[in-house]
Amino acid sequence: MATPRVPGERDDDITLPCGESVSLGELDMGMREYACSCGERHAVVMDVHPPGRFVPEEIVAVLRETVETDDDHGEFGTTHLMGIVLEEFPDQVVAEDVSENGQVGYSLVWLTDFDSRRLHGIVVELIVELMEHAISHAEDDDAASSFEEQMLEFDVDAFVEAYRVERDFEDEYDRPA
Repeated sequence: MATPRVPGERDDDITLPCGESVSLGELDMGMREYACSCGERHAVVMDVHPPGRFVPEEIVAVLRETVETDDDHGEFGTTHLMGIVLEEFPDQVVAEDVSENGQVGYSLVWLTDFDSRRLHGIVVELIVELMEHAISHAEDDDAASSFEEQMLEFDVDAFVEAYRVERDFEDEYDRPA
């Protein structure tokens, strides 16, 4: 049975993977990291953040064309990317549905045990794995071979560094690349 509450009263604390907690009031939509009292920085992702936060819009467009979603979230996006991260790192990611809280401006929030730079690298690695899986099902052997050759030369860390500089993640007004 639900516990009765005073109208307007909300339990808006989220327990982080490190065991500390953060109030939803401390998280704003421009935030990419939370400096925790544990001494670490935790990546913050919200459903309103575009997937272009992690990869160029051209790649997002290809993912949307090729990945079929079977849920209420519509086309492939940040919610799906974070679902993949959560699946790979279940003990290092906290996901919270805050859709009942009309004061925050977002419906879902994820906080990770790692910082935003590490999360960015993880997301790119998981997208590459998704693409490798998709190309392995292609009937075009030349395309599969070409993709494999390109991936041998692809440096995730170098890509993430360059993309973060291009996107200027220090500025809350960053735009898609």
